[in-house]
Amino acid sequence: MNRYRSHHCGELRASDVGTEVHISGWVHVSRDHGGLLFIDLRDHHGITQCVLTPGQGDFANFQKPSSESVLTVHGEVVHRSPETVNGKLPTGEVEIQARSIEVQAVAGPLPLPVAGEPDYPEETRLRYRYLDLRREKLHANVVLRSKVVARMRELMTEQGFLEIHTPILTRTSPEGARDYVVPSRLYPGRFYALPQAPQVFKQLLMAGGFDRYFQIAPCFRDEESRADRSPGEFYQLDIEMAFVEQQDVFDAVGPVIERIFGDFSEKPVSPYPFRQIPYAESMLRYGNDKPDLRNPIEISDASAIFAGADFTVFKKAIADGAVVRAVPAPGAASKARRFFDTLVKEAQDEGSQGLAYLSFAEEQPKGPVAKHLSAEAIADLRKLAGIGVGDALFFVCAEETEACRLAAWLRTRLGEGLELIDAHRFEFCWIVDYPMFDRADDGSIEFSHNPFSMPQGGLDSLDNQPPFEILAHQYDLVCNGVELSSGAIRNHRPEIMARAFALAGYDGERFESEFGGMLEAFRLGTPPHGGIAPGVDRIVMLIADEPNIREVIAFPLSQRAEDLMLGAPAELDEGRLRELHLQIKKPRTRKPD
Repeated sequence: MNRYRSHHCGELRASDVGTEVHISGWVHVSRDHGGLLFIDLRDHHGITQCVLTPGQGDFANFQKPSSESVLTVHGEVVHRSPETVNGKLPTGEVEIQARSIEVQAVAGPLPLPVAGEPDYPEETRLRYRYLDLRREKLHANVVLRSKVVARMRELMTEQGFLEIHTPILTRTSPEGARDYVVPSRLYPGRFYALPQAPQVFKQLLMAGGFDRYFQIAPCFRDEESRADRSPGEFYQLDIEMAFVEQQDVFDAVGPVIERIFGDFSEKPVSPYPFRQIPYAESMLRYGNDKPDLRNPIEISDASAIFAGADFTVFKKAIADGAVVRAVPAPGAASKARRFFDTLVKEAQDEGSQGLAYLSFAEEQPKGPVAKHLSAEAIADLRKLAGIGVGDALFFVCAEETEACRLAAWLRTRLGEGLELIDAHRFEFCWIVDYPMFDRADDGSIEFSHNPFSMPQGGLDSLDNQPPFEILAHQYDLVCNGVELSSGAIRNHRPEIMARAFALAGYDGERFESEFGGMLEAFRLGTPPHGGIAPGVDRIVMLIADEPNIREVIAFPLSQRAEDLMLGAPAELDEGRLRELHLQIKKPRTRKPD
């Protein structure tokens, strides 16, 4: 029999009373009740109460253990007295009458407590992550993540997908973020790159004759941290399929996502098939391409109405190329003037020059722009935005990109402030029909999404349509305002790919140099194919109802992309640098004045 445990700490029940057992774990809480020593012993599976009584076993020689010390307890399972039964614990009907206690490890003073789980600075939690992982909520999140990944594998395998691992050491690619690079010892001055995604390799698997591929893929991007994005590395359910169109990808992945959320959360999930929203419509109605559909507020374009109105500020801005977005606020007309003034101030803090509004406490509205609008214009606005008595209507005026951003912010702010968002459900949608190209800051043409996507209309659209009007077979999966994944039907035709990259500023030599391996495969017969890659971290974050993605990752980097526990990134000694043919040139630091 294992010397450390016959049972784990979450296993014992009333049916085990009278059994001699030994369990091991950490001291969660210990209590000295004037002669009786109670120890709550915790392991991965749960907590069991142990009691050491005077005159029995090791009591005379045993001192109260420090929290988080590791013990092995030998004894008999007994009933708790009725008044001490703990209904909150699965083991709460019983306890172990300890005969002997063996100390496996003594814990010193703790830098953060495990029992009780008070809020603690994230820096401390990351520095002592192994302690933090013992805390109930974080421990449960890591367990949840493991179960979600296992379920993903099961559901993908049931559909005939093969799990295939792709290389970690590869070359740089135009994924849109900075690469992490690895210097080569054998090839001085040359570098590997860690993959931002297995994009090229999964497409080459399709060229290699595989039909359905997936893996739980690690991805590496040198980018800034956000609440929903961990710096350094993340994991995704990477998927690729041969001989498919867009809907085939949706029908393979959508039901998996629906099952995952349904299996691991009690919240209602929008049933598959998920709603499909064109990118242009999403930008107009919701202000961005990751709409939270739990929020019933929809944005409207009021530019035409204000272009013919007497409100000079908006009218002049529209003539100069601006647009006006109308954002309804259901039920807001009953709010005090302070509500409106606060929103105007917050909008200015967001970068808006102002925020106009109409308040329909009665049929005749009040507000800063009411006197500048005719009865006909007001009626048109009410019809456009679906406004009734008791509602309010806000307006933002700016160039289109900025107007979308401000209207999206205002939609969310109103949805939260007016308590319109149902936080107790998951609402999914597909965003489709992304533009193939976007305008860079310097006015040049760049890819707006995934450069390996097939343009809608193929070569004909690239040759005959204005670049910024070309749509791509690209799509995103969104849940509750969070982008879960991006995907596309791939551009598998070398001549179409060459033309697309030429429009994005790649000359023939650069194009062949950077994508020669993929192009050679495509020139030897590659089937139409497409895929997608839902983010594992974000999926678990939503299911666990955590606002911060680091709460569902066992060992995340800090916001500054540092491993505070092991001290990474770290400097290399001179010998290692010479071996890698590297010389460090640190940036100059300005001397104090």
